[in-house]
Amino acid sequence: MSSTRLRILEVTERLIAGHGTGFTMADVARETGVSRQAVYLHFASRASLLLALVRHMDDADGIRPRCERALAVQDPVEALHAFLAAWLSYADRIRPIASALLASRRDDPDTAAAWDDRMGELRTGFLAAARRLDAAGLLRPGLTPETAADLAWAMTSIPVWEQFTLDCGRDALDAGRHLTDAVTAALTRRPPSDESGLRA
Repeated sequence: MSSTRLRILEVTERLIAGHGTGFTMADVARETGVSRQAVYLHFASRASLLLALVRHMDDADGIRPRCERALAVQDPVEALHAFLAAWLSYADRIRPIASALLASRRDDPDTAAAWDDRMGELRTGFLAAARRLDAAGLLRPGLTPETAADLAWAMTSIPVWEQFTLDCGRDALDAGRHLTDAVTAALTRRPPSDESGLRA
């Protein structure tokens, strides 16, 4: 990645964290110290810039390989537990950006596209975990894999995370542990073992 492209992404992240998503490509150019044409040279549109930013944040954190390793854990319940722990630790780090995207996505198609791209991948991970539980006979009775995935996705959403940490005053480690255990209990017939070493 070129230094200019990386600088543009870093400036965009800073703008969103400080002021929300109501910025223009001209704002990004000014804050980066390059021409607007230079910004468009790297990102054809505001939508492509936002999408590149959220994917860059994922890559920089390494969340995708961590989630893939979690889903590969042999025991399906432990795999779900590990996936939840990985996602919630990442949710805490991206919360300022994610909250800004979520707040404006109803009125901003560019923001909505970036949000839907990342949340779609997260839901796919939950669905993979739920299907493994179902195949092993470990999914809670009355749930389909699709419903279980939606339930896990909703229970660990950014708004829920904010309420549990900011509004209720829970620290991130405590919040992550309780949400991980709660979702695992809601979706499965049995809890993960304490000896798994995968607890949040």
